[in-house]
Amino acid sequence: MSIKLKAKEQKQYVGKYAGTYRYVMTTELYNKLTERKVLAEAAMRSGISQGTINAAWAAIGEVVKTWATEGHSVAVPGLGTMRFGVRATSVADVADVSSSLITSRRVIFTPSTDIKDELANTSINITCYDRDGNIIKQVASDDDGKVEDPEEPDDNGGSGTGGNPL
Repeated sequence: MSIKLKAKEQKQYVGKYAGTYRYVMTTELYNKLTERKVLAEAAMRSGISQGTINAAWAAIGEVVKTWATEGHSVAVPGLGTMRFGVRATSVADVADVSSSLITSRRVIFTPSTDIKDELANTSINITCYDRDGNIIKQVASDDDGKVEDPEEPDDNGGSGTGGNPL
């Protein structure tokens, strides 16, 4: 298995590269697997009926939603943990702290070690397209397989866990 990316030559309209063509890389997704297909596959692999798998999956979803809204980081079996957080602007004076500093709410997912290892060990193939859609180059990965850690600070000086500290 490999992750397939495409790098397409596109004209940039904003930022420091405005007016120039640059290669923009995105993941090629084959399609979105429906919940029904995922549950059917899980039932087949586990030997548990699809109705039972469906009921269990729905119950897990309700537990995750309930506990996450109460401030818990919730384990999603076999995948990792998820929690809710926010991005917010920082201020120097406590008198300026208010909910208006919140710029967005977010779901924070931290993958399990097994999921991170799987990603790190998955090859990446890149297909490059010119601005007319013609394939001009194909590249196989030789990167170190580093997986982003949501607990590390981001490039803007904020925390990957919920935005800039207040």
